[in-house]
Amino acid sequence: MSPAASPASPGAEAGAPRDHAEAGPSRDARLSTPAMLLPSGAPASAEAPLASRLTWLIALRLAVLTVFLVVTAAVYLGGFTPGSFSSNVALVTVATAYGVSGIYAVFLRMNRALRPIARAQLVTDQITWTALVYITGGASSGATSLYGLTCLTGAILLGLPGAIVAAASGAAAYLVLCAALGLHLVGVPPDQPAGAYATQWGELRYPMFVNLLAIVVVTLLASYLAERLRATGGRLVQATARAEQAERLAALGRLAAGLAHEIRNPLGSIAGSIELLRTGGTLSDEDRKLCEIIERETARLNDLVGDMLDLSRPRVPTLEGVDLSATARDVVVLAGRSGRGVDVEVRFDGPSSAPVTADAAQMRQVVWNLVRNAIQASSAGAVVTVRLWRDASAWLLEIRDQGRGIPAGARDRLFDAFFTTRTHGMGIGLAVVKRILDDHGFAIEVDSREGEGTAFRVRIPDRPSDAGHAERLAVAAELAPRSRPAG
Repeated sequence: MSPAASPASPGAEAGAPRDHAEAGPSRDARLSTPAMLLPSGAPASAEAPLASRLTWLIALRLAVLTVFLVVTAAVYLGGFTPGSFSSNVALVTVATAYGVSGIYAVFLRMNRALRPIARAQLVTDQITWTALVYITGGASSGATSLYGLTCLTGAILLGLPGAIVAAASGAAAYLVLCAALGLHLVGVPPDQPAGAYATQWGELRYPMFVNLLAIVVVTLLASYLAERLRATGGRLVQATARAEQAERLAALGRLAAGLAHEIRNPLGSIAGSIELLRTGGTLSDEDRKLCEIIERETARLNDLVGDMLDLSRPRVPTLEGVDLSATARDVVVLAGRSGRGVDVEVRFDGPSSAPVTADAAQMRQVVWNLVRNAIQASSAGAVVTVRLWRDASAWLLEIRDQGRGIPAGARDRLFDAFFTTRTHGMGIGLAVVKRILDDHGFAIEVDSREGEGTAFRVRIPDRPSDAGHAERLAVAAELAPRSRPAG
């Protein structure tokens, strides 16, 4: 553990009260729903990917229509016959689809009303398929499978709402066609054999039931698969983000190890020289104050280097019996004698003994970082309370301040590395706390109200119950040989 980040060298800077350097446990769950599967209520930031998908949908639909026209004319109609009823219906249907697609393309180019356009395309597709169903056998036509294709497209475009729009419009169009045939409002195409069409209600019932059931099943299945794909994509984005963060931390670790000597050795020389000058008795009061400023800033820079090393070079915890109460009392005493602890009162409230199983040095680091963070968030004359008590089969350690609290917008990033709301600092201290507690299998909660202060509460069970605790220890053990700072 870096001595700069330990309670032995606090070096907290005096000055005006500041917000917490970091805020709350990061889960990055906000992260990262794939844009291609955003539901209809998604934010406007998803409109650009939607426009791209709609462009592909238009091209795909036109290709399917063209291929279907050729296959229908060559196979089902026995060749394209100019002037025949079915051929004319097919040509008008395809030409209308091309025209409507051109209108959609204009709106897409303007990047306006994309979701209404997506719904309109789904409805238009189902009407188009209905015209093709009519000239290829009516209620029992094999072209009814195209209804399911549009339901799948709707699920991919807009999620469950899109699939429902496609299913409802497809079922409605198909029922209207069947009703028109059953009521003889629409006759069999004159160039088609009458025996190939079901025109009586007794003949229509079965294909109607089968095709409507198929539409419902495809809609439900497509929606389920789209949601699973969305969730899987979200987890993939999270895993990618974690891998990128690990890569950044690894690069930072290599950099920190190389610069440790170059930074800390001059800092030690500066601090020692200033101490000799300040205690030499030959300086004026103004010069001594300047020396004190240099000492304070040097200690703060040393703390920053130590925090960076602690974050980027994890060390496997050495579990042993630790008196958490004694550790907390020692930190309270040290915090009250250094830095801003002079104008912020730090109190301890707890039993005389609190035995836990943990890494003694790392738990001391946790308490120190939380207390230091609370002091920095407090104004002069405020009180920071370190409270320790027993709850069921666990010890609870709470560090509460009377600062301004954590802003609501920052609470989702409470323990993100390099996230800070202060003008000074790099947002590392609480990230170190989170990593150490995760390695131990301990949990931390944050209770903050703006204007009323913040409380960090650590739960330390008698036995770690986190199933991933052993895995984290194994990962830390693999990193341990590389975690020793240079020198």
